[in-house]
Amino acid sequence: MSKGSNLPVDAPVVRVELAWTAGAGVPDIDASALLLTAAGRVRDDGDFVFYNQLRHASNAVTHRGKRSTVGAATDTVEVDLRLLEPAVERIALCASSDGGTFGQVPGLVLRLLDAGAETEIARFDMVADTETAFIGGELYRRQGKWKFRAVGQGYASGLAGLATDFGITVDDAPPAAPAAVPPVVASPVTPAVSAPVPPAPVPPVPAVSPAAPRLTKGEERLPVDMRKRLSLRKEQVAVSLRKHGAAEVTARVILVLDASGSMAPQYSKGVVADVVERMAAVAAQLDDDGEMQAWTFASHPARLPDLRLGELSDWLRLHVRVGEMSLFRRGRKKGLDPSQVDMREVGIQNEEQKVIAEVRSFVGSNPAAAPTLVLFFSDGGVYRNTEIERELREAVEEPVFWQFVGLGRSNYGVLERFDTLPGRRVDNVGFFAVDDISTVPDPELYDRLLSEFPLWITAASRAGIL
Repeated sequence: MSKGSNLPVDAPVVRVELAWTAGAGVPDIDASALLLTAAGRVRDDGDFVFYNQLRHASNAVTHRGKRSTVGAATDTVEVDLRLLEPAVERIALCASSDGGTFGQVPGLVLRLLDAGAETEIARFDMVADTETAFIGGELYRRQGKWKFRAVGQGYASGLAGLATDFGITVDDAPPAAPAAVPPVVASPVTPAVSAPVPPAPVPPVPAVSPAAPRLTKGEERLPVDMRKRLSLRKEQVAVSLRKHGAAEVTARVILVLDASGSMAPQYSKGVVADVVERMAAVAAQLDDDGEMQAWTFASHPARLPDLRLGELSDWLRLHVRVGEMSLFRRGRKKGLDPSQVDMREVGIQNEEQKVIAEVRSFVGSNPAAAPTLVLFFSDGGVYRNTEIERELREAVEEPVFWQFVGLGRSNYGVLERFDTLPGRRVDNVGFFAVDDISTVPDPELYDRLLSEFPLWITAASRAGIL
């Protein structure tokens, strides 16, 4: 499987096997699982299953332990989907490293197995760098059925940062362990549950007091409810950046919105408008000039007016619109505001490579001191694979990271495979897909959006691109 892809799970009982190549200097790896509600949080510390708490109270999730052979090791968690309580909507399948980072772990792979038939359902090969904790994948309910998604999201702040994100309470200063307790148990989750905290290059992220959100001009002009949402979301973006060791990062943010015909339901239901509002918080936190460049595209790209934070309400009303097709009529559509794009000229087909080229041209013609983060939303239907790959390969040497987000359909083509494409000095593309982005909590969405960006900044700096 590629990162962000998903598939249905029909087996009633599955085993999640984390495997790696063991050897001298390779950190030890521990598998764990978090049982999450629809809000993306645990109900209490009992929803954390790991080697010091081997079984969930419902018996639905069990830590089966490690096996080692010469040069290979595995750690396994078993899930009986029939026993999961209705309140549990997702199971995050996690891992932490002890004695180093995941970049030092060769052959890291997550395998999903049918526990009854002993057959492989899915295989996800993971690539890592400085992370000390990982969400390898997740099991989640969708319309009464269970599915599996390959996630591959890393945390530079170790198991403490990961656990805190999902509602586990991690003490900032752990008490000294009693003599009878093995030294590995060093940082209790609560008095009842002790969780290991592996060494990490970045200090654990506290459950509260995130990095202060940046003040952005124009915020004071927003409606009160929108201003409150923005303030909270900026705090959540700041927490995510801090967890990934990027609290002081600044960036120019560019938004790209698919306006092809298949996107019409996402626009009519308000999904795209909500996405734009959530992305405004990313731009507000990363770049304090209060503006974000934006494009829409279908058969052709069109640059939208810059999104100024203080004008967010009007911008959503005027510019979040789906493509249109007119075979017989020409000329400007009556009733358009002078600032609006005539969506008939944008069309309804998928031509991602054209908007990628136009954004690249803009960045090249308008250099900035900070790197550029492109947030690119599409519902799939990608078919210009060769042209898209050529554009993004050429963009490797440019100070731009391309974060693609799939909105619920399928066939994302080369975008799903870009993480594993060889022949690039740095990985300049991130991708993940969600079935329904409106159900993804803000903290989880921002973590997924921003988890690879700091890694790219480090790699691009070493390569002399930044």
